[in-house]
Amino acid sequence: MENQTTVPYFLLLEFSENRHLQILHFFLFFLLYLTTVTANLLIISAVAFDHQLHSPMYFFLMNLALQDLGIVSVIVPKSMTNSLMDTRQISYFGCVAQYFLFLSFGASDFSLLTVMAYDRYVAICHPLHYEMVMNWKYCTEIIILVWVTGLLYGMLHTTGTFSILFCSNIINQFFCEIPQLIKLSCSGINLLEVGILVASVIAAIGCFTFILVSYAVIFKTVLRIPSEKGRQKALSTCIPHLTVVSMLLLSGCFAYLRPSSNIASSLDIGLTVLYALLPPLFNPIIYSMRNKNIKYVLSQWWRFS
Repeated sequence: MENQTTVPYFLLLEFSENRHLQILHFFLFFLLYLTTVTANLLIISAVAFDHQLHSPMYFFLMNLALQDLGIVSVIVPKSMTNSLMDTRQISYFGCVAQYFLFLSFGASDFSLLTVMAYDRYVAICHPLHYEMVMNWKYCTEIIILVWVTGLLYGMLHTTGTFSILFCSNIINQFFCEIPQLIKLSCSGINLLEVGILVASVIAAIGCFTFILVSYAVIFKTVLRIPSEKGRQKALSTCIPHLTVVSMLLLSGCFAYLRPSSNIASSLDIGLTVLYALLPPLFNPIIYSMRNKNIKYVLSQWWRFS
């Protein structure tokens, strides 16, 4: 594909040339995908069909589960199919669609995590004003803004990346990832893509700072709670939340901002799994499955099934 400016398809990373290892990769990704999809579908179903969970906090959790479900469904099935069929190919438009949807779901996901940090701040620091501040009208507007922002971000990034000319079609990653696609450019990054990347970094740092400040204020408030049980409950909820967000942002920034090489490495793959596949698996466990109301609803379903 050298010295060409257009490509009809791309070749994704092949985990191994050994057929047995390809099958092993298929089953590992299948297990990861099945677990992630099941966990998130349980959250979506519980919140959608049980009136006890019809409140803003659970409304946010349901949308987070939808976004996590979208992230893994965009990238994992194609990788599994390639391993099972012993191929590396993805069409040009398939790559565009995968790129757009992954970025849209990812941006919406991180935006919603920021909103949820604010939601916890209001609930813990200003409990008497919670229902007035986080009313249904306001929460619905926030969710619409989160989804629209994600779609616009994905559209801008996709337009900027695929407006460049590609000199190669070999992507050293198991899906169409930003750094790997930009590396295939004949003429370097265009100004639109540079602007989007800079804006992305600034927005990500801004959201992460907002999350850190929110949880810092929450921790300060929690430490004033006279009940030791109450303090432990609040801390056991907030610390895992902050851990997941930190893992997502730090691994993503390191993966995207580190100098890229022409050879796929285990570090590249590991970082991608860390920021793209593990959060959708951990989010329903940390944000939802540990919640006593959701656990109660799911246990009731299990009892009557």
